[in-house]
Amino acid sequence: MPSVKVYKQTGEEAGNIELDDSVFAAEYNEALIHQAVVAQRNNARQGTKCALTRTEVRGGGIKPWRQKGTGRARQGSIRSPQWTGGGVVFAPKPRDFSQKVNKQAKRGAICSALSEKIRIGEFTVVDEIKIEPKTKEMVKVLSALKLPKKVLVVLTEADAAVVRAAGNIPGVSTLPCNQINVYDLVASGTCLITKEAVKKIEEAYKA
Repeated sequence: MPSVKVYKQTGEEAGNIELDDSVFAAEYNEALIHQAVVAQRNNARQGTKCALTRTEVRGGGIKPWRQKGTGRARQGSIRSPQWTGGGVVFAPKPRDFSQKVNKQAKRGAICSALSEKIRIGEFTVVDEIKIEPKTKEMVKVLSALKLPKKVLVVLTEADAAVVRAAGNIPGVSTLPCNQINVYDLVASGTCLITKEAVKKIEEAYKA
């Protein structure tokens, strides 16, 4: 059972916390994480882009000039792709990019990503974050904990003060624990998580 230190937001140690093996000591599965990230990114796509093919562009019904004798290249329509205002070759059309990831695969990917964060030392637990909604207050917390510029702050629930304080810091993002996902875990540097959020994640993803 992995054990990590718990810090106060001032940077002082506040004890240790035992983590559940099934959630925070899972085997690293790069293929599963990749599948979950690709699916998440595809599910975020609108799929609304559209362009016209040569058959859909208005006009161009008559041959612009005769086939032979003009000295120019033969042309069949002024709506062919090589003409300005012509159609698009293999034009994109509205489509659904969504991919389904079953619950077990999603759970496995999140547990694998969290476990890897602990193994490489990019997982910091803090007892709580109580600050005013000011950027300098969040900067103080990150400096006290000696965290890098890229941080994902995971809270028990959305805290307007913390969200606002972190909003203007490049590379720092916030997320309530019930919205934790593989992409944000992989894209972030260090995961800064509250002690209570750890318990909530264990309850949600415990095998």
